[in-house]
Amino acid sequence: MPAPPHPSTPEELLFSYYGEKRDLAHLYPDPIHPVLIEPFAGSASYSLHGDHWKHDVILVERDQRIAELWRWLIEDADRADIMGLPDLTPGERSEELLHLVLAATRSANRSSSITVTPELAAQWDEARDRMADAVGKVKHWTILHGAFTDAPDIDATWFIDPPYAGEPGSGYRFGSSTLDFEALGGWIRTRRGQVIACEGGLGTYLPFGPLRPGMDIPGEPTHEFVWCNVESSEWAAS
Repeated sequence: MPAPPHPSTPEELLFSYYGEKRDLAHLYPDPIHPVLIEPFAGSASYSLHGDHWKHDVILVERDQRIAELWRWLIEDADRADIMGLPDLTPGERSEELLHLVLAATRSANRSSSITVTPELAAQWDEARDRMADAVGKVKHWTILHGAFTDAPDIDATWFIDPPYAGEPGSGYRFGSSTLDFEALGGWIRTRRGQVIACEGGLGTYLPFGPLRPGMDIPGEPTHEFVWCNVESSEWAAS
């Protein structure tokens, strides 16, 4: 197997999100199809990693708030719009989604407001600069608001990162309790093209293997597992 590219950097993320794959994106196979689909979009860390963003990226997101954020970034926002977003003041309450997702915690992800801490205010300054630098990458992308089954049934590279089975996937508005994992596994197997599916240590609906052999242990909910089809031949799972 070829050596993985360098780890993803903060500049390769438009906004933070609970469960994001920013620090793991470099461990997955590179996309080999012109179209790249993420049917559980979140912050689309895989699609923003390296040169992946140059593909025809299709995002599908069930949470309407996140879908609308992506629609704004793809269709409307430019660098000036983002740099014009106001500063944060420690101690104030904010209902702005970009501030909620910046915290990248389970409680913030499911809340409608957050108290700004000094750390969050400092992170916001960096996040705003990063977003302004990266927003031009996504102007050719497509965002669909809907369930994963609303993704187009086409040949593509599929990066499928659902809420993980069990408690680890409960920190989303549409978390693990809303998913039929056996049905999800069947749907994943029928995707055409290159398929990369992510899970935690509790997922058993596909023959997942450790993302980091020797480090990731079955049954450990915080560990990372993956299933790839035959088009990702460097992975043994099939």
